[in-house]
Amino acid sequence: METEFHRIKRLAPYVFAEVNAMKARARAAGDDIIDLGMGNPDQPTPQHIVDKLVEAARNPKAHRYSMSRGIPGLRKALSNYYGRRFGVDLDPESEVVVTLGSKEGLANLAQAITSPGDVLLVPNPSYPIHPYGFIIAGGSCRYVPVAPGKELLEALDRAVKHSVPKPVALVLNYPSNPTALIADLDFYGQVVDFCRHHGIYILSDLAYAEIYFDGNPPPSILQVPGAKDVAIEFTSMSKTYNMPGWRIGFAAGNKTLIHALSRIKSYLDYGAFTPIQVAASAALNGPQDCVEEIRQLYKARRDVMIEGLAQAGWDVPSPPATMFAWAPIPPAYAHLGSLEFSKLLLREANVAVAPGIGFGEYGDGHVRIALVENRHRIRQAVRNIKAFLAANPTPPEQKQG
Repeated sequence: METEFHRIKRLAPYVFAEVNAMKARARAAGDDIIDLGMGNPDQPTPQHIVDKLVEAARNPKAHRYSMSRGIPGLRKALSNYYGRRFGVDLDPESEVVVTLGSKEGLANLAQAITSPGDVLLVPNPSYPIHPYGFIIAGGSCRYVPVAPGKELLEALDRAVKHSVPKPVALVLNYPSNPTALIADLDFYGQVVDFCRHHGIYILSDLAYAEIYFDGNPPPSILQVPGAKDVAIEFTSMSKTYNMPGWRIGFAAGNKTLIHALSRIKSYLDYGAFTPIQVAASAALNGPQDCVEEIRQLYKARRDVMIEGLAQAGWDVPSPPATMFAWAPIPPAYAHLGSLEFSKLLLREANVAVAPGIGFGEYGDGHVRIALVENRHRIRQAVRNIKAFLAANPTPPEQKQG
């Protein structure tokens, strides 16, 4: 029986699949592929966090169902983190919920607040769950510029005037995946004022809050006075503490949105394994030297990557934050588009990157390079790319397959 399900039909083809399939075939053939595609931290979780997990897992009482909105100690730990880091007071009972990673939180909140035909404002390019969480829920996305500034604010004004029905919510993501752009409090303040005036919710994704290199630490939108009237913010343990596979994240802020997310989650899950939540509490409450070490590791990798690519003749902006470089395709290869260029890099240089088209149509002029290999491997990737560019001054015409 062949059936086309409605929600599946609304999902675009997964463009990363072609690169992933090529990568698998190349490795099966014995090629040494340097994988800079997926933002998957390669370093271990700090030992004191693992030790707390093991300790908690030895308690048989911790093996029962947990709480879908998170154990009280973890919600309190997140509240304390916001107080220390941002000077923001959060009520752990009504303004915090623990999620199975920020991705799950965003997707489930989209299910909670979206009715069929609702209009949502989403940057383009952006992390795929930002638009597709709403699309899966039956909404329609109106895309806005990703750079924080006048152009985005003007796009919000046009969206309110010309969208029918009026937009329900706006997604923001700074530091941005994939572009690595950052926002300041002045910009957040303007957005909060606009959205409060027009009754639009703000969903802020702050997953890369602690992976920054230059200047001041990225702010939280909840630092803006009155932001909790309209804003909810998602954070994650994945990048800050090298805990991607643990699947622990948070939503904090507006009580109405927190309640809606908690209500949806109560039907869908019993929360993460309790020992994981206990270990996450230890991470937030314990020594933070490991966070600085992780930050410096990515900074060192960034510098090797950006300097090496410049020497190879590929000028890529140095990202001020995140674990990614958002690299414009070299002009001579721009006609290929990001998917064909990514396949060419993989085939000719043994380097895997993420095609920008996978983050939205306005990302097609770029590829995303993840800093998920050590400096030795990054230097090797740069050498491979340099040799490829030197050997192919006249790139091939665009071709399929």
